[in-house]
Amino acid sequence: MSGFIRQPDVLEGTGAAIFGDHFEKDDTYRLHRPDGMRDWLLVYTLSGEGYFLTPNGKKGCGAGQLGLLRSGVPHEYGTVRGSWWNFLWIHYPGLPENAYLPEDDILIEALSEDRIKDRIERAFRNVLQDSRDRSVLWKPLCENAIREVLLLLAQRTKKRFDPRIEQTLGILSSRMKEEIRVDLLAREVGLSPSRLAHLFKAETGRTIVQHVNQMRIRQAALLMKHSGRLAVEAAIEVGFGNYNHFADQFRKYYGVTPREYRNPSPTMDRGS
Repeated sequence: MSGFIRQPDVLEGTGAAIFGDHFEKDDTYRLHRPDGMRDWLLVYTLSGEGYFLTPNGKKGCGAGQLGLLRSGVPHEYGTVRGSWWNFLWIHYPGLPENAYLPEDDILIEALSEDRIKDRIERAFRNVLQDSRDRSVLWKPLCENAIREVLLLLAQRTKKRFDPRIEQTLGILSSRMKEEIRVDLLAREVGLSPSRLAHLFKAETGRTIVQHVNQMRIRQAALLMKHSGRLAVEAAIEVGFGNYNHFADQFRKYYGVTPREYRNPSPTMDRGS
């Protein structure tokens, strides 16, 4: 196939290396590997668009999309015609976390939440930095960052919500302690308050208020159990302004009062 660059695998000894880079390539950039690679390839597109072609077809990889190319798959990839491709990439040996993912030749996943995009980009950049520094424990540091990317990718493939609900869940978890106003939340995700409330319940099986209360209660229980917080202190720290409301919700969730949970009697079966 004319016009393609044949790139050999980069190996260290008998196993594939961990290495990567940040590329910005015009539409003359193309690689062709008819025999595939011994290692795996992770790609995160910052802007522009690239493509991957495998025996199962062609897939684009645009801004905010994460791609994983399986080891051993014949492929070609490059920049889409008329575009630039600004992307981070990592080659790595197979890790056990690959088993959590579908067995697609190339897996492309769109990341709709800014917090997930930031987390993925940070993990990529950590791998690039550590793989170049080669300081003490660089390899396990790289592997841990790659594992984080793979697990986040697997999590998205196993349970999918409407992207607006994914965004809502991210906002709620990051602002758990703040007052939640559905009208402001709805505006942020581009829905009317009534539409957001209906869609959230349909997707998660809970109302927004129920979801926030459960997050707060679980966090309060952890604070009491592991950080020695008094029930009233835990209630304030997780965002409950009214202790009686907190105690009522806590009992519904755990079956005991906050104080009983924190100081159980010897015969009490403490909730989890």
